[in-house]
Amino acid sequence: MNLVIVESPAKAKTINKYLGDNYTVLASYGHIRDLPSKNGSVDPEQNFKMEWEVDNFSKKYLKEITDAAKDSKKIILATDPDREGEAIAWHVKEYLDEKNF
Repeated sequence: MNLVIVESPAKAKTINKYLGDNYTVLASYGHIRDLPSKNGSVDPEQNFKMEWEVDNFSKKYLKEITDAAKDSKKIILATDPDREGEAIAWHVKEYLDEKNF
């Protein structure tokens, strides 16, 4: 199976109609994480490393994505071709890397 990750559930539903049974299409539902509002989200002592947090809304969808990624041969990030889509894809990739996918 191959996993395709898009931004919205409407896109996931539409794209899923065109791809065969070898693909699962899931939505990230937009941005998945952000810098925490508390002080200290960026650590200047660690080369300005950023501390990210996943919001409660995204946790459910990230679980679906990571569960599907376990059985996937290939993960395709198919976000919109704009800066926001690029940022969403980057965060999803970084999150999956942290989970060793």
